[in-house]
Amino acid sequence: FSLAHYEAVAEAYLRGLEARAAAGGDLSRVASVASFFVSRVDSAVDKALAAAGNQQLPGKIAVANAKITYQRFQAIFTGPRWQKLAQAGAQPQRVLWASTSTKNPAYSDTLYVDELIGPHTVNTMPLNTVDAFLDHGTVAETLTAGLDEAQAQLAQLAELGIDLAAITEQLQVAGVDAFATAFRGMLD
Repeated sequence: FSLAHYEAVAEAYLRGLEARAAAGGDLSRVASVASFFVSRVDSAVDKALAAAGNQQLPGKIAVANAKITYQRFQAIFTGPRWQKLAQAGAQPQRVLWASTSTKNPAYSDTLYVDELIGPHTVNTMPLNTVDAFLDHGTVAETLTAGLDEAQAQLAQLAELGIDLAAITEQLQVAGVDAFATAFRGMLD
């Protein structure tokens, strides 16, 4: 949900690869994704925007948040620390876009697919979103487009006094609780 959580996950992956390399392990056999939930961010932020009377930002913050996170992914997985691991056979940790079906019927049903296309990413979509994308989605590398606009949107959100970090933290806690409950239910 958040850039900070993404950075922590990417750091853990790098540390794990470094430990495996130090132990003489084969890095080429390690694959990983960092799940990053998207539409739930807009669902939560849009409520705060409505309360603040803002009509310009609804439906934009989740994509902006994801694009800035992808920019960070690119920085992490092109730097010197990563290059050393890549030379030893490591694969970059892919960003997995989750919760990419549109929850708000006013938004395009392919919004979170169209806007989040780029190398080293995975998008998990429900079947209705796959069908919609096949029907009228746009295939283009979009993740690196509009980064200045994404930064500006996040800055506008902060100027409104809406704390994206707090919202994404709440979403993370609720999401973990929901997954834990579902997992316990499977075991029962």
